[in-house]
Amino acid sequence: MRALERAREEKQAHGEIETEHPGYLGAQDTYDVGTIKSIGRIYQQTFLDTYSKLAFVKLYDRKNALVAADLLNDRVLPFFEEQNVSLLRVLTDRGTEYCGNRECHEYQLYLAVENIDHSRTKAKPPQTNGICERFHRTLQEEFYSVAFRKKLYRSLEELQADLEVWQAEYNQKREHSGKYCYGKTPRQTFLDSKHLAQAKMLDSLTATSSSDTDAEHAEPERSPAKRSGGGAQEAAA
Repeated sequence: MRALERAREEKQAHGEIETEHPGYLGAQDTYDVGTIKSIGRIYQQTFLDTYSKLAFVKLYDRKNALVAADLLNDRVLPFFEEQNVSLLRVLTDRGTEYCGNRECHEYQLYLAVENIDHSRTKAKPPQTNGICERFHRTLQEEFYSVAFRKKLYRSLEELQADLEVWQAEYNQKREHSGKYCYGKTPRQTFLDSKHLAQAKMLDSLTATSSSDTDAEHAEPERSPAKRSGGGAQEAAA
């Protein structure tokens, strides 16, 4: 089992994403947008559902565990809950905003509370979280490079508003060439395939229920003394 886990992490570390349905694996990363004199340093938290390529982005003036957890809590999980889909695992790099002492690290604690598994990319390869890196290149070329030439932003909220317009178009209007998208938009891919995730959840619940029922009806095991004693009485009879 551990060998299979290592093999999966190796694939993920080199951009080979193993995914079976929406919510099976999300990829999260931090993008350094840059510095604007009127705002200061700007960081973007990015989350992508690796199956549907559905994207969630939010801007912050800092990079730490709290903002990493905030993206999931504020944008990602509310949408997944609305669609009755569970987020099972998140893939991140080994940045301090994602990794730390589980007992006091806000992001680690949040994943534990929400029962979300955490995979980490390897530290050495340059392509650490390929799906997010490709998305960031697209975002830089199509949004930031254009937006910063056309407009002088005075606040993070103003930039966030324009970013959300672009995000909505990316998710809902443009066709995606992803493996499971088949030319559909990320949002439509998510909606059309969420039944796969729900079926997995139902199978898991059914298996758990069946296991509990079997345990309830199982005959209690007698101690060796009782077994030998019972056998002696039966023999005497």
